[in-house]
This record gives sequence, structure tokens and C-alpha cells, in this order.
Amino acid sequence: MASRIEDSKGLTALVLHAHLPYVRHPEYDRFLEENWLFEALSETYLPLLRVFRGLERDGIPFRLTISLSCTLTSMLEDNLLCERYVKHLDRLLELNERELIRLAGDEAGLKVAGMYRDLYRSNRKDFLDFYDGNILEGFRHFHELGNLELITTTATHAFLPMYRESPEMIRNQVIIALENHDRLFKAMPEGFWLPECGYFPGLEDLLKPYGIKYFFSSAHGVLHADDQPEYGVYAPLRTPNGIAVFGRDRAASNAIWSAQAGFPGHADYREFYRDIGFDLPEEYIAPYAIDAGNRVNTGFKYHAITGDTDQKELYDPEKGLARARIDARTFLQNRIRQCDTISELMDRPPLIVGLFDAELFGHWWFEGPIFLDALFREFHATEHKLMQVTPSEYLHVWPHLQVTRPAFSSWGDKGYGQVWLDGSNDWIYRHTHKIVERMGELVDRFPDGKGLKLRTLNQAARELLLSQASDWPFIIKTGTTVPYAERRVKSHISNFNRIYESLCRNTVKTEWLTKLEKRNNIFKDIDYRIFRKRRL
Repeated sequence: MASRIEDSKGLTALVLHAHLPYVRHPEYDRFLEENWLFEALSETYLPLLRVFRGLERDGIPFRLTISLSCTLTSMLEDNLLCERYVKHLDRLLELNERELIRLAGDEAGLKVAGMYRDLYRSNRKDFLDFYDGNILEGFRHFHELGNLELITTTATHAFLPMYRESPEMIRNQVIIALENHDRLFKAMPEGFWLPECGYFPGLEDLLKPYGIKYFFSSAHGVLHADDQPEYGVYAPLRTPNGIAVFGRDRAASNAIWSAQAGFPGHADYREFYRDIGFDLPEEYIAPYAIDAGNRVNTGFKYHAITGDTDQKELYDPEKGLARARIDARTFLQNRIRQCDTISELMDRPPLIVGLFDAELFGHWWFEGPIFLDALFREFHATEHKLMQVTPSEYLHVWPHLQVTRPAFSSWGDKGYGQVWLDGSNDWIYRHTHKIVERMGELVDRFPDGKGLKLRTLNQAARELLLSQASDWPFIIKTGTTVPYAERRVKSHISNFNRIYESLCRNTVKTEWLTKLEKRNNIFKDIDYRIFRKRRL
């Protein structure tokens, strides 16, 4: 492998970050925001695993790095949510049968409805029969084969620059995540995904003690490093303490991310924002809504993007498939040309790192899994001198890197921290920082909790971690499901403070605690003593 990498004309490393906020509401029969997980399962995770299986079957080599967040893996392991997902699929298949009747005689509409029938039937069969309700087995399989390099991120996806003054808190977010990853995949990850690629100088010192060998940065985080990077983003840097930093390539990323120039905006692709949940009569949709009178996205979307018009054309799955294959070929050819140009200026093959949210492939961009499948097949079939690598493979061949420190950065809007610290959401942090302080007090006061007290202290730790998720300030800033995001932050803070006050008065309510444990049951093996203050 080493000699082939060294002799290549260029290297590509695709990295998918698979993450969803922790949403679990056993107190309701159905809950709207739980659909975030169900949609991602149906449109991203299961289709991606089918792509991987097809590549394995056909002997097509591929390399991909995937970051799996703890909140996502916890939900994927959860029996309640898995049972609800199967019921969700059954509702979709029932709706599909109604759609096939409604569209009788409409050849174009029936073609799309048939596509959804095949998708949801395949999902149900794969989920129940192939993975026995646990798709993490699929990711583990391809990790063991060497196709996937699996890494993790912080425990609850906290935006770390907001906790720069609480290094113990960052350390705990890291440790809990690493332990969770090791439990699931029987190996410690070499890489680490910083939530939102949020970096501040010195953060690497909190990662180093735990064997982390690399993380990722936005392009400007690398380009504005303390010392000008000799190779730009086309080779990783090494921080003064030895951790490597891989910079995001803008050209490769914009080819998919850009709202103006990215592939997913092509007229032939399926339109995400047009759904029968809002197009058809309310009485028809009502059985599939969460609450009476509420319209919801059903997942049945029949229109193509078409262009900037309300008069959308019907989606043609064959056109979408053909366009994904064309775009995959274009993407590869552009990377070949990019490397041909850059390699003349370097003494080693340039590395192009593409960083993406995994859910873009399938959920937001319906044809995304087809694009990846076509890309890997095209990579294998086309004559060129590029290679696919993972970050660990690169570091094995080129361990000696330029030493400098990246700049404060994120991959959010404007590239710094304004998405997660804004006039709409800044109120969050005075509370989360206060309960970090209070958690330390609880550990000092109750260093050896047992029985009910142990359960209570462990739940306090869960509520603290859940309050720090970056998803809620992001949603509040972007203005999507704001009431739910605000309610989630406030509920975790309130739960923690109630526990704190109850422990101080020695008046813990067992019934209330039990309900809370059943609802917010992430990190079942957590030990609150990890929050003991210590010298870093």
C-alpha cells in the first residue's frame, strides 16, 4: 500500500460525519422529531450500507472515513426507537399502497411511487432480516474489512469553543465518546471529529492524552495557521503536540455543498421541499400525521427540482440516476485535473479532503448514495493515478509534517462561532457553564454515591451533557424547530437543577427520577465521578 500511495499523482479522502441530536420520547406514542432518525435511516444509513454491500459483492475497492456520533449510535441501539422505526416503515408502506391506487393511470407518478415502494421494502427487509434491528453491525463489518475508518466525536456534540474555559468539561465529552466507540467497535479511533469542525488553539492538548492522532479543520483554519502552510490544505499539518490536522478542500466540498454550483441543485434531481404531506388534502394525510390537524413531511416527494419555479416537473428516477452517474464522473475528472495541477508544485502527492454531513447523501440529496456508488465504481474503472486513502493510511506513509497551529475556526456560516453564539441563543451558555460548576460541587460533596444517590448523580451527568448539544443553538439561530430546541435546552438545565437542589436537601423523588432515567437513558454506564475536578 505504501509504495502505491507514494507513486500516485494525487490522493482523495472522503469523510462523512453521521450525527443526529438525541431525540427519544417514550412518554408519547409518536413524536414528530423522532422522525429525524427514521428519515435518516430510510434515506441515508440503510441506502449507504446497501451501496457498500454492492461494492463488496462486485469486488470494487473503496475507502471512506465515517464519524458516528454517540447520540446517533445510542438511538440506533435503542430498542424503543428501533421498534418505532419498523412501525414508521409500515405506515409508509401502507401510504404507498394508497398512493398506487390514487395514481392509477398516471404512468409518471406510478414510476415514482414504485421507487418508494422498493425503497421502503428494501429498508424493512435490511433492517429486520439482514441487520436484526442493529445497523451498527453493518458499519462494523466494513470497518473490519478495511473499507471504512470509523471515528467518533464528542459525547453530545458540544461546540467546544464555547467551553474553552472548562477544559475538564471538554475532557469528559472526549473520554465518554471514546469509551462508547470502544464498546461498540472493539477498537479506539485514531481520528476525532470536532463538532462543527469547531477548533480553538490549544484544543489539541485536551485530545492528545487519549491517543487521538488527527482531527479535521475548515480550510481557513489551516490556511490562517500560525505559520503559512507550505502545501495549503493539500497536506495535513501537525500541531506542536504531534496531532495531525487535515484541512477541508473547498473545491471538492463546494461541488456538493454549494447551493449555487453544487451538483444536488441540478434540475433532474428530486426536490426535497415538495411533499404530498402539504400538497394533498388534509383528510388524506391525517392518518399519517403525528397530531390531528398537523401536516407533516411524509417522505413521498414526486417532483424534480426543475428550477426556480413553483411549477415543478414530475421527478423521473431514471433521469436522477443518470445525472448522479454523470456528476460522479465529473467530480472524479475534476479531482484528477486538480491533482495534476497541484502535484507539479509539491514533493508528494496532493491530498484532497472532502468533509460532508452524512445525511446530505440520501436525505437532503436523494441521489447522494447513487452518486457515491457511481464515484467508487468510476474510480475503479477509469484510468488515472489517484488513490483513495483514509487519514490513518496517509499518516502511516507521511508521518513527518509541517508543525504549526491552526487558527480558531469552524465550518459554520462565516467560518467562526457566530452560529452557536448569537443574540438568539447566547442565553444558553450562562446556564450550561453554571451547571458544569455545580456538577463539580456534587462530585465533591458525594464522592461515593450509592443506591438512589448514585442513580441521581449519574442522571445529573446525563442532563448536563445533553444540555450542551450544539444542535439546539444551531436550530435556534437558523429558525427551524425553535420551540422544540428551546424546550430541550431548558428541560435538561431544569432537570439538572432539580437534581442538584434535591440532593442538597436530601429529598430526591424516586418516581420522578425513574421517569427521567427512562426518557433520557443515554450513556447507561456513565459514572458521575468522571466530573471530579482534576489538574489537567
